[in-house]
Amino acid sequence: MSPSIVGMIDHALLHPTMTDEELRAGCELAKQLGVASVCVKPYAVSTAMHILDGSGVAVGTVIGFPHGSNLTEIKVLETRFACEQGASEVDLVVNIGKVLSEDWDYVEVEIRNVVDTAHSFGALTKVIFENDYLEDDRFKIQLCDICRRVGAEFVKTSTGFGFVKQSGGDYNYRGATEADVRLMSEHAGDQMQVKAAGGIRSFEDAQKMVDLGATRLGTSASAGIAAGQPDSESY
Repeated sequence: MSPSIVGMIDHALLHPTMTDEELRAGCELAKQLGVASVCVKPYAVSTAMHILDGSGVAVGTVIGFPHGSNLTEIKVLETRFACEQGASEVDLVVNIGKVLSEDWDYVEVEIRNVVDTAHSFGALTKVIFENDYLEDDRFKIQLCDICRRVGAEFVKTSTGFGFVKQSGGDYNYRGATEADVRLMSEHAGDQMQVKAAGGIRSFEDAQKMVDLGATRLGTSASAGIAAGQPDSESY
């Protein structure tokens, strides 16, 4: 099986109702598929490390998930604890309210503190913009500029849980869009990469995002994507 797509996947194990049994099964699937990493909730890092030891699949976790509203000091502690338990990748949710307030000093200091903490453990960082809330592209461009300055390895489109309340009272969610992945790829510069996450359910979805510049894919549909590869009969 070609690793061109599956080897870019961060297999997401983040659903609020996920049981310990489902977590273990998800880690075993990640090992079987040979994805890039699993992305687990912070309490699950040690379990994932145990299951995936020696597999080549990295263990990552989320910081300030899902709405980015924790104090900066808490996000830094989350990062430290996760890395001490073995996480080698952290996905940080920005403080969305501060972004929309254009309090860029606050946003930059927070991202820098988390990035520096992760780097002190040799872990890489992915900064989640949660683009569903950022209708104006200038917010995304400014965030790319900040992330580049502070040394983040990735910028990421979405958490997968950024449901936005609509005028009628219902909630809607787009996740990774072609326009956002293209924009973020254009502004990531040479130092950073782009992770597309949210709504990637098929091999065709995944390939489209890669063609637009994404080098990591956040999804829980890893098995379906692997099965849908053109050479999936070899899997």
